[in-house]
Formats: sequence, C-alpha cells, structure tokens
Amino acid sequence: MYGTHSKRDMEIEYQSQVPILRPSIHARRAKITVKFQDLYGFTVEGNVDDVNVLNEVREKVREQGKVWWSLEASKGANWYLQTHVSSTLKTSLKFSALVNAITLKKLIRKGIPPVLRPKVWFSLSGAAKKKSTAPDSYYEDLTKAVQDKVTPATKQIDHDLPRTFPGHPWLDTAEGHAALRRVLVAYSFRDSDVGYCQGLNYVAALLLLVMKTEEEAFWMIAVLLENVLVTDCYNKNLSGCHVEQRVFKDLLTKKCPRIAAHLEALEFDVSLVCTEWFLCLFAKSLPSETTLRVWDVLFNEGANLLFHVALAIFKMNEEELLTVHHVGDVIHIIQRCTHQLFDPDNLLTVAFDQIGFMTTTTISRQRKKQEPAVMAELDQRLRRLNSINAGDEQ
Repeated sequence: MYGTHSKRDMEIEYQSQVPILRPSIHARRAKITVKFQDLYGFTVEGNVDDVNVLNEVREKVREQGKVWWSLEASKGANWYLQTHVSSTLKTSLKFSALVNAITLKKLIRKGIPPVLRPKVWFSLSGAAKKKSTAPDSYYEDLTKAVQDKVTPATKQIDHDLPRTFPGHPWLDTAEGHAALRRVLVAYSFRDSDVGYCQGLNYVAALLLLVMKTEEEAFWMIAVLLENVLVTDCYNKNLSGCHVEQRVFKDLLTKKCPRIAAHLEALEFDVSLVCTEWFLCLFAKSLPSETTLRVWDVLFNEGANLLFHVALAIFKMNEEELLTVHHVGDVIHIIQRCTHQLFDPDNLLTVAFDQIGFMTTTTISRQRKKQEPAVMAELDQRLRRLNSINAGDEQ
C-alpha cells in the first residue's frame, strides 16, 4: 500500500491521520466525559483534560514525522535498515551503521509516524525476512487449504471473534471478522503447538488495523511468536507466560521494593493484571495509540520492553497503591490508570528513565531460574486434573 506513494503523498496522508480533537463548547464548560474516535477507529471516553493530552501527543507525533521525513530525504527511504554492524564492513560503514542504529533507537522511542509504521515494523521486526524464506503464495495457499477445516482451535476462534473489540467500525463487522478469522486460523495450522490462544485475537486484530493487509498481519504474528517473544508464551499450558509473571514479580521486588512489599502484605497476585498484559501485549489494556507506541519499541528492542512497561505502570501509581488495603482496590487503580493512559511519552519515560536499565543477560538468567518451578507446578496441576477426571469416570 505505502510503497506506491510518493513521499509528498505519504506526508499528506500522514497529516490527515493525526487530526486535532475539538470537544464541544458545552463539554468544555461542563467538564463532562466526552467520547471520540482515536486514529484507529476505537471509541475513547475521557474528560477534556484527556483530550488536551491527546492533542499534545498528536502534535509531538507531527513534529516527529518531520524528523523522519528529513532523515528519509538525507539518508534514503530505507535508511533504518542500514543499522546492522557487521565485522565484514569497512570501518567507515561500521560507523555509519552504528550511528544509524543509535539514531533509530532514539527515534523509535519517540514514536514512528503512523503512515510509516507498517513498513518500519515489517522490516525491523524480521517479518519481511521471514516472509522472504517462504513461497510467494504461502499465505494464500495456506488459507485456502484450511478454510473448511474444523479443529478445537477454529471453534475457539469462532467463539472469540464477536468478543474482539466489539463496537469497532471495521473489526466488529462481517468483513472484519472474516479477515481476523483467516489470519488466526492460518497461524493455528502453521504452528500446531500453539494452535490458538485467547489473547492472540486482540494482537492480530490490532495488527490488521496497522498493517492494512492480512498477509502482513499474518507474518507479524509469525515473527512475534517465533522470534520476538519468549518461547512457549502461547502454548497450551502457557508455560512461557507463567515464567514471565514470576520474572516480573522478582523485578518488581528489585525495582519497586515498597510496592512489592505492600502487595505481598495484601496477598496480591500480580498475575491478576499481568496475564492480560503479557498475552495481549497491552492491546486490551492501554488506549490503542499508546499500545502502538509500546509496540514500536517492542519490534525494535525485543520482549524485555514488556517488563519495562509493566513496571512503569506500577511505578506511576506507587503513592496511591501504598494507601490501599484491599486487592480489589489495587486492581481498580491499575485498570483506571491503563485505560486512561493517553500519554505514551510519559509512560515510556518512566519505563526507561525511572525503572532503569535491565540487561538481556540478567532477565535471561531470571527466566532460567524460574522455569523449573513453573514446569513442576504445571505438572502438578496436570496430575491433579487427571486424578479428578479419573475419579469422575469411575
């Protein structure tokens, strides 16, 4: 879609995608809740202050877009692909690639312009490379081959389609349901170990809105599950997701010790909020424009970003969380914050500047440390379930 546009056409399209929100004079005077559609068609509720925040964010997006266009003009349309520092490169080219990589990291943390997001994601995530290793007709052939097949995965997908962003002007239509179904069913046959896991429907739906084509959304799902995220996050026992939750609990103790101690005193289980975050990649929790800013970084820097964001959400609510004495109040504070988190710059600033650096090696060690306990616990659950089923049969 975007490859056929001139730069000028893309700039015009980009500007049209970022409108200024203008609440009515009555809403401004009464300070009542207003409803409006965001850039991706979702209905958002907020007060006038929230609208002002969104407008400020969108103005920053416009300014950030000018930086991207300037770099495209000076470095070339695909300059961000020249970021790999290979030992075979000449010294001058190594330096150029390193400069590009540093520039790109900073730029992406400030947000990719919506009109560039599809091609930048597709390239940087590895989806384009993964697609290039398959036959050109791979997705079309796969969807045709499996369209009439019925499996437990396809049954669950059909059940979840109407529950995926209900009320959205395109996703909640026959056309939207059909597109989402084709992507999810196709991947369920590509990876039978995963099949289909609830949570993927929200991820795939948002990818369809951004990538514009089913095939690109399919390959983005493939690279997410096969390369970007940790192994086994979406398998049948969700072992990878359980490991991530345990790692997050350890990180919370290290990075936010006051919060962790208070939550432990309340016997609050972080999985009550984190399971949805890690399975849906915040797509069901944060406003869509904030979620996509998180995904901008995710596709460039990897899965550890999810820990940064999760920790930031707790950190941003630290003082209020320390005053509550009931588990329900904790959930309410966290959910209220995430649903109204319209400023991705604030979230990402806390995630990186206040949470601090966490090395990939450190987190990998934490995962390895937690894996045996998780597998033992899941195995115990399975034996208990089999015992119950055996008793029912007798």
